[in-house]
Amino acid sequence: MKKGLALVLSLCMLVAVVAVAGCDTTTPEQEGDTGQAVKLGLGSVTSIDKSRDAGDEITAMGQADTTIAAITLDADGKIVGVSIDTAQVQVEYDEDMQVASDVEAEIDTKKERGNGYGMVGQSDIGKEWYEQIAAFEEWMIGKTVEEVVNLDVKERDASHTHVPDVPELTSSVTITVESYIEAVEKAAENTIDVEDLDTFGLGHTISIAKSNESQAQMDITFATSGFDADNNVVGTIIDTAQVVVPFDADGKVDAADADLRTKKEKKEDYNMKGASDIDKEWYEQMEALEEWTVGKQISEIKNMPLVDDVPDVPELTSSVTVVVGSYLDSIFEAYTQAK
Repeated sequence: MKKGLALVLSLCMLVAVVAVAGCDTTTPEQEGDTGQAVKLGLGSVTSIDKSRDAGDEITAMGQADTTIAAITLDADGKIVGVSIDTAQVQVEYDEDMQVASDVEAEIDTKKERGNGYGMVGQSDIGKEWYEQIAAFEEWMIGKTVEEVVNLDVKERDASHTHVPDVPELTSSVTITVESYIEAVEKAAENTIDVEDLDTFGLGHTISIAKSNESQAQMDITFATSGFDADNNVVGTIIDTAQVVVPFDADGKVDAADADLRTKKEKKEDYNMKGASDIDKEWYEQMEALEEWTVGKQISEIKNMPLVDDVPDVPELTSSVTVVVGSYLDSIFEAYTQAK
């Protein structure tokens, strides 16, 4: 009994010493921990700066670099999950300004190219793009978007002006990250509320089929969907970057008036309402389609009844008359990539 009492008294004294020292004996939430995701967001940024003029010994090329980010946030604004990818899409021309690229070819994103992207040979740390972006995504978890935006960066060279300058990323990320941060910031500005989110994914489709001798057109459709533990959709966001690189009669890029906003960002400026039988803009039709997906299994979405690729379901008759194949494909890929 005396030994037991002595042990109790010793423990009490130890607790008292810890308390006096200003230590908290409770187990607080650790910095970087996140709660349940309550918001799902999607954002993108596009550049056509790498497009090429035709010259004496070189042909023209249109290039769109569309960086896409899907994120989930908890109630405190911390990032619970993030997925980033870039569609680096090129349309090559011949000397007569005819499209030389295969307009029916499947086009992969940087993540999908994997080791085939070919960055390892030029990397000081021997890591491919998909490995570096995975490390950057992991670094963001538990941080607020503001913390991500305010990441310390350094200039490595003229082509790499925003390389992370924090110890945690020194050996894992040496790419320039400004477009990825901007896409994440835009995703945070474009969120929807979700309940019971368990996983989420990012999907896309890419087409250059509408390119011609006077302009390269890249249609990059992307979607994020969130799923509960039973794989029911709890939220979906869809958008399309319809990127046009115009050329003049000499094959020079004429991008002075290029509008790089997505279809959703254009809103009424997309100007579909006048040609719509239901008098609805593109973004309004997408919002109706997104809402329709909530509560459904991916099989119901993928197998939606269609007529000429337009929804043939009573709930969407008066709200969606656009062709939806690329949107459904993007949602399905988001499901296959969900984490």
